[in-house]
Amino acid sequence: MTPQQKDLVRSTWAQVVPIKEQAAELFYNKLFELDPSVKPMFKDDMAEQGKKLMISINTVVNALDRLEPMVPILQDMGKRHKGYGVQNHQYATVGAALLWALEKGLGPAFTPEVKGAWTEAYTLIATTMQSAA
Repeated sequence: MTPQQKDLVRSTWAQVVPIKEQAAELFYNKLFELDPSVKPMFKDDMAEQGKKLMISINTVVNALDRLEPMVPILQDMGKRHKGYGVQNHQYATVGAALLWALEKGLGPAFTPEVKGAWTEAYTLIATTMQSAA
C-alpha cells in the first residue's frame, strides 16, 4: 500500500469509529444478503460479533505502517476461519460487504480513491489469512 492509501484508510476509519455499531450492522446485513449460507456460521450475539469485527479492523488500521507483526495474527485468524467453515471464495463476498458498508457509512467521503485504498487494505488482509488457511 502506498503512504497515501494508508492515510486514506486511517482518515476514513476515523469517520467510521463513531458509527461503528451501525457500520457493523450494515456489514453483516449485507454479508447475509450476498451469501445467506454464511449466516449459520454466526451463532453468537451479533452485537458482540460486530464489536469483535470493529476491534479487528481497528487493530489492522492502526498497524498499517508496521504490518509484519500482524502477519502471524492474521494467519491465525485465517486458520480459525477455516475451522468455522469459511471457504476461499467467501473472502470476496466479505470484501464486497465491507466496501458496501463503508460506502454507506462514509457517504460522499467514499471516493474512488478511498475505495481503492480500502480494497488494497482488505486484499492484503484476506490474502494473508487465506495463505494460512
